[in-house]
Amino acid sequence: SVMALPPQVCAQLCRRPCYCPWVPPRCPRGSPLVLDGCGCCKICARRLGEPCDFLHVCDQSQGLVCDYSAAPAGTGATCNFEDSEEGCEVNGRVYRDGEVFQPSCKLQCRCLDGGFTCVPLCQEDVRLPTPDCPYPRRVEVPGKCCPEWICEARDWHLLQDAGTATPLLPYPCQEWGTEWSACSATCGMGFSTRVSNQNRYCRLETQRRLCMARPCPALPAASSAVS
Repeated sequence: SVMALPPQVCAQLCRRPCYCPWVPPRCPRGSPLVLDGCGCCKICARRLGEPCDFLHVCDQSQGLVCDYSAAPAGTGATCNFEDSEEGCEVNGRVYRDGEVFQPSCKLQCRCLDGGFTCVPLCQEDVRLPTPDCPYPRRVEVPGKCCPEWICEARDWHLLQDAGTATPLLPYPCQEWGTEWSACSATCGMGFSTRVSNQNRYCRLETQRRLCMARPCPALPAASSAVS
């Protein structure tokens, strides 16, 4: 509730003529310049939860009033919503309880019980290397809010270290590979495969290795006599 002061008290607080600083104060973000309670000098409007009194008024553009309901003997008032609803302040702006807002193009938030929760508006997907895009990279695109995946072209003319046959990659290789497949043969020698870039060129390739699940049973002996 707003405390109403009797006229004689207002007359004591509000002196005439007005004596104000030559330069108006510089207000924090989200706090506009307003006239004080006497309508005399420009001051920074008090924001949600900040102390207030007759002279130091709250930001009425945000629906705030000087709340004396919890102030003993008319002291210690704070700025609160006129309808006593809880709100939240983000980046100097006050939002009402239940209000949905976007502090940036990448987030959507909801004010709830004096706090707020946010969900990302940009997809946080992970793109693994594929044969047609072996080097995916997420980049910021001018004019767009969310970063996008691009397939970066690599120069395969690798640097050769003098005196060695091992090529030196001009970029760090992030190793990646699938699990080895089951053996191609149920018994005896077979092979299993996987896709991996764990090679000296850091290229995606299909790799094979020999495997044997179990030995094959012995074949029955051929008949030694022919009638």
